[in-house]
Amino acid sequence: MSPNSSKPTFGRALSLGLLLPAWVFVSFMLAQLVVAVVAKFLQFVGVSFTSINEAVFNSVLSVAVYAVTLALAIGGPWLIRKHKTSLEDLGLQRGPDWLDFLWAPAGAIVYFMLSAAVLILSLALLPFIDHNQVQQTGFTGISTHLEYAVAFLSLVVIAPVAEEVLFRGYLLGKLRKSVPVWVAVILTSLLFALVHFQWNVALDTFALSVVLCLLRLFSKSLWAPILLHAMKNGLAFYLLFINPSLISTIGG
Repeated sequence: MSPNSSKPTFGRALSLGLLLPAWVFVSFMLAQLVVAVVAKFLQFVGVSFTSINEAVFNSVLSVAVYAVTLALAIGGPWLIRKHKTSLEDLGLQRGPDWLDFLWAPAGAIVYFMLSAAVLILSLALLPFIDHNQVQQTGFTGISTHLEYAVAFLSLVVIAPVAEEVLFRGYLLGKLRKSVPVWVAVILTSLLFALVHFQWNVALDTFALSVVLCLLRLFSKSLWAPILLHAMKNGLAFYLLFINPSLISTIGG
């Protein structure tokens, strides 16, 4: 075996660079379809969801979508071609340590700067984007303590963990083995922006993903990205649900 035999060929690197993000995207879309079909089937056979709190129901659906997406994205290649994914691939080979709690706020500073730069560029180059469009979270009209708690758990705890495992864990972990690191970061961030399906949100999540990818690479773990993602979503939760008037106050 030659010394370079373990390195991917250009053709294989190109195919993985195109196919792996496409597979993650397809897994995400298929998961939503599967969960929707199952919900419709349960209704068809007589199961009623009308008595379930809407926020709780939406949270359960989102957890199901994340679970099915991860099962398809990670389990599919293993079942079909025995492509295993290790904990090291996912950045979960160790538990969180105190350095992760320093990496995350440092990354937050970089993220806010990069997001501001992207916003300024988009205002000049992409005038068709509505920057005032409210992000769709799946939680509207919440008012009770239970609804706030469920929305917080879903958006600030579950979503950061699941999305980091899928994007900065699985996708980035696999891509960087086959393509240059900067390409892996760009592809991961583009797909992460795409799956939010809103232009103004996509710009911000692209900037966020670039920083999350860098955190994953520099800290050699997924814990710092999870912490920063949770911090960012926690701030968004506060601005959207706890003190929405603050946004208009800041904007003048």
